[in-house]
Amino acid sequence: MSSRRRAVAFHLVTALPELGRRAKMAGRVVACASGAVKDAALEAAADLLVQSAAEIVEANAEDVARAEATGTSATVVDRLRLDASRVEAMAGGLRQVATLPDPVGEVVDGWVRPNGLRISRVRVPLGVVGVIYENRPNVTSDAAGLCLKAGNAAFLRGSSAAISSNRTIARALREGVAKAGLPTDAVVLVEDTSRESAVAFMRLRGVIDCLVPRGGHSLIQAVLDNATVPYVIDGDGNCHVYVDQSADLDMALAIVVNAKTQRPSVCNAAESLVVHEAVAERFLPLVADALEGVELLGDQGTRAILPDVAPADDEAFAAEFLDLRMSVAVTPTLDDAIDHVRRYGSGHTEAIVTSDLAAARRFVNEVDAAAVVVNASTRFTDGEQFGFGAEIGISTQKLHARGPMGLRELTTVKYVVEGDGHIRA
Repeated sequence: MSSRRRAVAFHLVTALPELGRRAKMAGRVVACASGAVKDAALEAAADLLVQSAAEIVEANAEDVARAEATGTSATVVDRLRLDASRVEAMAGGLRQVATLPDPVGEVVDGWVRPNGLRISRVRVPLGVVGVIYENRPNVTSDAAGLCLKAGNAAFLRGSSAAISSNRTIARALREGVAKAGLPTDAVVLVEDTSRESAVAFMRLRGVIDCLVPRGGHSLIQAVLDNATVPYVIDGDGNCHVYVDQSADLDMALAIVVNAKTQRPSVCNAAESLVVHEAVAERFLPLVADALEGVELLGDQGTRAILPDVAPADDEAFAAEFLDLRMSVAVTPTLDDAIDHVRRYGSGHTEAIVTSDLAAARRFVNEVDAAAVVVNASTRFTDGEQFGFGAEIGISTQKLHARGPMGLRELTTVKYVVEGDGHIRA
């Protein structure tokens, strides 16, 4: 190991555990805070974000300039960029979270045993929630707000691309938390953005109770390869829209266009279109005209109808493009459509457009995904659209959370057992 790498390793040994210790201590205080105090902290943090908007935008300009100088794509730069309206939206998000019901202390269920013991399950905070994320500085605010409302300490590790923005945002959040009388370390930002720091962060057993990665395939793979703490994967979104033989084609066209083009760079955008062969000759020319500017890649059945479409292989059918590209397949039956989705889907969101109730029920029952949508756009798989107010990510795994992760998904439960001198025979 080089002397520089030894120095980095030594720094991590001394710095990260200390940050984690501070977050853990703060988390114990936040866990016991009343809903009113947590809401006051969120409101104060929102006010300070707005008051610090000029400073945040100036810091963000440094990040954007670095990104542009290194040839970063325009799409990624747009995710990174902040202006006054985006800072205002971040503050608005905190205020919205403050209006949501506090999940902590909610009695999930309860019962009385024949011997008189009273047993209940009650929601409690997770503790320290680690969030590791790329590029988007708004995640610093969003994640901190959700963690705080759910009674957790937010332990945040952003990317080097957004470090100036994240540092300035975190400073405002910490000041806001302190104004409400909570520990400033309820929000902790790791400022070391080295790869070594990321790996060490993923291995803070005994500190991080749940790790949530927000980023692309390489970040998710790094978590899978290195994490030794519990994690929830915010995974790829290879989302399908299947147009059944009984579909209202006008409805189907509107849904496909919205799902693909309303915001193509997000995980709930549709990446794959599957069409029943009974309607393919009528529908595919319509959708090709409507998806102007979208590159289509199709199977043999698609190319027989749209000869100008490029061929699609297994890699294309499995891809999360996050861009104006879409794979297209024609299938002879509902069974084949379901098999296609099972083979290539990522478990995020799958949609069917149909007027056949039996077909809809089969698709819902047989497709394994966090969300299955009938006659609506995949773009609705979103915490705010589901009525959660906000989300920290969309889980594509099955434990402990699946789908949009709102406040309840940032809690766990404990059993409370009440007796009257009971002893076990």
